This record gives sequence, C-alpha cells and structure tokens, in this order.
Amino acid sequence: MPLPSLHKHELLQREYGQSTYQLIQQLHDIEDRDERTKRAHQLVQLIFRLQPQLRDQPDAQQKVWNHLYEMADENLDIDAPFELKGLKELNQHPKPLPYPQKVLKLRAYGRGVELMVEKALSLEDPQEREQATITIGRTMKFLYRSHNKENAKDVTILKHLKDLSGGKLTLDPVQVEAQGLFETAAAPATTGGRPAPFIVPQPRQERPDREGRRSGGGAGNRRDKQRRGGKKSRQEPQQPPQ
Repeated sequence: MPLPSLHKHELLQREYGQSTYQLIQQLHDIEDRDERTKRAHQLVQLIFRLQPQLRDQPDAQQKVWNHLYEMADENLDIDAPFELKGLKELNQHPKPLPYPQKVLKLRAYGRGVELMVEKALSLEDPQEREQATITIGRTMKFLYRSHNKENAKDVTILKHLKDLSGGKLTLDPVQVEAQGLFETAAAPATTGGRPAPFIVPQPRQERPDREGRRSGGGAGNRRDKQRRGGKKSRQEPQQPPQ
C-alpha cells in the first residue's frame, strides 16, 4: 500500500503550529487590502512571540515573511516589507560559473604576470616600458623561487620574459646582473629577516641610597653587629643573693 504523500505545508505547519497555519489561511477571506496587510503584520509578530529564537537568525524577518507567503499558497496581495518569494524560488540553485579555460604559457608565473606584460606592452614611453620590464622581471624571479624552491638565474628570467612578451620586452643581461635589477631588497640576516628595532640608549643613573649602601653600607652593618654582639659579651651572669 503506497504511503500518503506529505502535505505541501506540513513541515511549516509543524514548525509554526496548526493554529498559526489556519490564521494565515484566513487571510484570503479578508477583502480589504489594508486590513489584510495589517493582519499579516500581526501574524508575523505572533510567530516571533511563539518562537523568539528566530530573532537571532540572519534575515529572520524576510525568512518569516516568505514562510507566511508560502503557507498562504503563494497567493497573498499585501504591502509586505520584503519581496515575497515561495520556497521553490528560494531553493533554486545558482547556475555554475564557467571555469576559465585560458591556457597559461608558464604556470609558475600565473595570469597576473601575463596581465602585467600586456600592460607594459601598451606603454609608449621607452623609459616607462623599461621600468615596467624591470618590475615584471623582479616579480617573476620572486615567483620562480616560490614555485621551484631554487634560485633562478637572470638569464632564465629574461628568456621567460621574452617568451611571454613575444620578444618585445628585453633587457641587457650584463646590466641586469651587474646592477642586480631583479633582486629585491633584503633585510639584515641577524634579525631573522626583519629589521632590528632602533632603541635609544639611556644613561644609567644610580640612586643615592644605593651609592651609600655600596660605599659604606657594609661597614656600617658590621659595626652595628659588633655593638650588639659587644653588649651581649659584656653582660655577666647574675649571682644569686646570699
């Protein structure tokens, strides 16, 4: 024997109660639109009073209004504070975005370097293009080290840069190596890669009481001990009366 199918609003009825569902169904019997809108607002407030934990949920107001619209069979002509949508429309999955299929020439550098090369090729000033080429080469060398875990030669970076730009971005290899154009500024090695903090040296000041203790404090303490000890040594035992 086949099982009876679930009612369309059975889950919502269990969540908000059968009485709330019947009050929402009675909204169709109200002819005046303003009165119907007022009664719908009262029902939303009633739901929040019956289930105050709903207020802590994100977009709680819009969620309850959509549930009220769903329990009204998606046929409710009122002035709602939100655009009312049924559960079918809310449960629609977004269309998947197409994954970019562009093939990178050199994956180690990513799409960002290719965009930088395209921007450099659009520069008309020779000095600006040369400076942009140096910046791109420095970035490529940093990415090459991160990807291959080894040091890259400037000749290799220049060759890859030439391939990415179609032979339009070139530099003198001797000048690049002599001036270290592709090297980034390195921090001192003694601080673990971070610059050492600059601390202003402060003059050391001695407190007067410490100076007195250091100069004559020890001798004074010994004299006090001798005096107390001397008094004890001079005391003679008392004789009993005869």
